Amino acid sequence: MKKLFIFLTLVFMVVLAGCNNGNASSEGEGGDSADAGASYPEQEINVVVPAGAGGDTDRNTRVTAEYLSEELGQELIVNNITGSGGTVGVDEVNNAEADGYTVLAFHNSMIINDILGLTDVNYENFELVGSIVQDNGNAFIVNADSDIQDIETLIEMAQESPGEIQVATETGAFTHLQLLEFQEETGTEFNVVDVGGAADKTTALLGDQIDIIPTQQGLVQEYIDSGDFRSLGVMSEERLEGAPDTPTFTEQGADIVYDKFFFWAFPEGTPQEVVDKFTGALESVANNEEFQNEMSEFLVDVSYMNPEETQQLFEDRTEKYSEIYEQTQQ
Repeated sequence: MKKLFIFLTLVFMVVLAGCNNGNASSEGEGGDSADAGASYPEQEINVVVPAGAGGDTDRNTRVTAEYLSEELGQELIVNNITGSGGTVGVDEVNNAEADGYTVLAFHNSMIINDILGLTDVNYENFELVGSIVQDNGNAFIVNADSDIQDIETLIEMAQESPGEIQVATETGAFTHLQLLEFQEETGTEFNVVDVGGAADKTTALLGDQIDIIPTQQGLVQEYIDSGDFRSLGVMSEERLEGAPDTPTFTEQGADIVYDKFFFWAFPEGTPQEVVDKFTGALESVANNEEFQNEMSEFLVDVSYMNPEETQQLFEDRTEKYSEIYEQTQQ
């Protein structure tokens, strides 16, 4: 009986020790996570831009990254990974280690990539950090000596000569959906040419290789100011504050409105403490008056949206773009 008592006592002590170790382990893991957030970042951060150098995505990201580096105390290294309308760069981040040292900087083309079936990766595969730059200056740009004077003229010419006017795009990108809707809305047909990203489109127009480029007006404003380019109109509800002489599409008989928002996101599973730290830095940058003034030169708006607001924007635009695409395919 005494031996049995000793045996049961030893078993109880072993079980109790195991429970204590388990609790200590759990507390340690939680502590490690909290410590990771407190010490983050401890090295430079890789920023993946799924677009080419010289475009609006690249420009907005690089400017923002400079200010984020100051906030976070570590350098943010911007890497352009292009291909398939942005899907190659998006996949790069989706497959990266979720440690907070690889972050995606992109825009709502990711929604269009998914709708067009170019990828099965979307915003739900990421930990959204937020958005601080929105661009309402989606425009149709022509050379200054073009016969196309405005959107009304464009519609008339395109209806008279279907398929003759060459318009640049990048398959699966933001301008792709804009062109599909414009043709559907106005009963026109263009010769749509895939020339690549924003910088490539600008080069094509400068070289008279294309008739029209859909792009961000702020990206080419210097060419408009120099007299090389003209803007036919912007796809916004109201005229841009920085370009009040440029009419909207709606004013000219084409009821087409698009906004472009630029967001930041980590791979799914990134520690919440790390996401929160980066989100806080992003908000601080958005409230930085120097940053606001610098970005205003590009005709964009600076407005902080937290992860929840950014997700809601994704959901709203996904519904809108899906409806537009379905209408153009009927």
